Amino acid sequence: MTTNIILLGPPGAGKGTQARRLEDERGMIQLSTGDMLREARSSGTDMGNRVAEVMDRGELVTDEIVIGLIEEKLDADGGTGFIFDGFPRTLAQADALAALLNKKGARLDAVIEMQVDDEALVKRIIARSTCAQCGEVYNDITKPIPADGKCANCGGTEFKRRADDNEDSLRQRLLEYYKKTSPLIGYYHAKGQLTRVDGLGEIDTVSAAIAKVLDA
Repeated sequence: MTTNIILLGPPGAGKGTQARRLEDERGMIQLSTGDMLREARSSGTDMGNRVAEVMDRGELVTDEIVIGLIEEKLDADGGTGFIFDGFPRTLAQADALAALLNKKGARLDAVIEMQVDDEALVKRIIARSTCAQCGEVYNDITKPIPADGKCANCGGTEFKRRADDNEDSLRQRLLEYYKKTSPLIGYYHAKGQLTRVDGLGEIDTVSAAIAKVLDA
C-alpha cells in the first residue's frame, strides 16, 4: 500500500535517521530537496538544466522547480510511497504539494512532527559526527563510534563533524526553522493530519512511535 508522509522537525531532530529506517523497513523513498537538486543538476534533463542554470547564477531554486522535481518522482513511483524531508518549508509550498498530490490522485497520509527540547537538542548535535564514506550518523553520547574505529555500516575509518554543528550556529538554525516552518504545525493540525512523537527518544523508540502512526 502506498503511504506518503511528511517528517517535520528542527535540524538534528533525527528525520534523516528515521527516513532511512522507513526506506529499509517499508521500501518507502526519501525525497530530500537537497538530494533531488543535486541529482537533477547532473541528470542532463530539461528540468536538470533549469536547476543548473539557477544554481550557477547563485539564486534560490523556485518552488515551481522543486514541485516539478517532486512530480517527476511521483510519476516514477513504484507504489511504496514517499517520505518528504525538508519540504514543504512554507505554507505556500504546503499548498503546492497538496495540489500536486491531488492532481496525481495521491494523498498525504500523515504529517509527523518530531518534537524536541531545544537545550537537549543542542547538547546532542554538538556531539554528532558522521562517517565520511557512507554518511552514517554517530553521537558521542547516544551512539558512539565503535570501539574498533570502524563504521558499523560500511567499515569506513574516517569520521567528520559539520562545521556548523556548534552551539551558536545551531541556535541560529533553530531560530530560522521556527520562523519559517512552525506555521506548518498549525496548518496540518487544522487539517487533522498532524501527529507528534518524541524526537529525542532512543532511535528504536522513535521508530516504533512512527510505525504506530503509519499502521493506525
